[in-house]
Amino acid sequence: MATLYTQADRNIRKTWFYMTGFLVFVILIGWMASYALNDQAILWIAVIYSVVSSFIGYWYSDKIVLAMSGAKPLNHDDNPEIYRLVEHLCITAGLPIPKIYILNEMQPNAFAAGRDPNHAVIALTTGLISRLDRVELEGVIAHEMSHIGNRDALLQTAVVVLVGVISILVNFFFRISYFGGRRNDNREGGGLMIIFAVVLLILAPLVATLIKLAISRKREFLADASGALLTRYPEGLARALEKISADPNPLRVANSSTAHLYITSPFRGRQTKDWFSSLFLTHPPVEDRVRALRDLNI
Repeated sequence: MATLYTQADRNIRKTWFYMTGFLVFVILIGWMASYALNDQAILWIAVIYSVVSSFIGYWYSDKIVLAMSGAKPLNHDDNPEIYRLVEHLCITAGLPIPKIYILNEMQPNAFAAGRDPNHAVIALTTGLISRLDRVELEGVIAHEMSHIGNRDALLQTAVVVLVGVISILVNFFFRISYFGGRRNDNREGGGLMIIFAVVLLILAPLVATLIKLAISRKREFLADASGALLTRYPEGLARALEKISADPNPLRVANSSTAHLYITSPFRGRQTKDWFSSLFLTHPPVEDRVRALRDLNI
């Protein structure tokens, strides 16, 4: 059974597994494209691009996500209460104090990012700070601190970069095949390889999305439980989740690449409840999370 202590090591291993799989997958795409277009330079482009982007994804994914969301640093004097909440929870959890960022958005929401607890950030929207009371806000921050503590933040932010890289690379290969390139359909089996390469290129974004969804939604349940353990008050986070999910305001800076980072889905009016569509949701249903929190005995 996964615990707060075993989950961190497990997530570090999974991060390296996903990033290695990403490298292999991109190189496979490059090899298929180079074979189909009879141009070995494409394979080298894929290898170099995947290595560089993996390096960037590991070391700079938090900065990329912050830039994509338009987050700005929150100064201590601007909101001392937020800093006190974060410091108190960090002491309780035995974690370094992360940098705190603010998103100028009306929708109450939050996310954590960073490759390890020493390089972590927490981003809160202005709507979250203004709409939630102290115990609710403490519950949300504790949830995000739990993501940092068990290394969810590393895995989640790295995937944002990797999925985007695969989409860009596939688009690049399609442009090469459309505007130029020497097709390899005269060699034995060349036509079949071209068909296979085209199918792989079409499926690549879907596979990338499945990699992102492979970051199990159970991590949200674990972070909820871990956050409730930090505050010793599950009801605070339960009430916060209900308020956040009920808010109708859109999150303008959210997109499909970063949606899984937030404490709840930032998209409003797009959730579906049929079983098939639920397989592709980035978050568990809020109702299930609230029920699980209120069933905790702490």
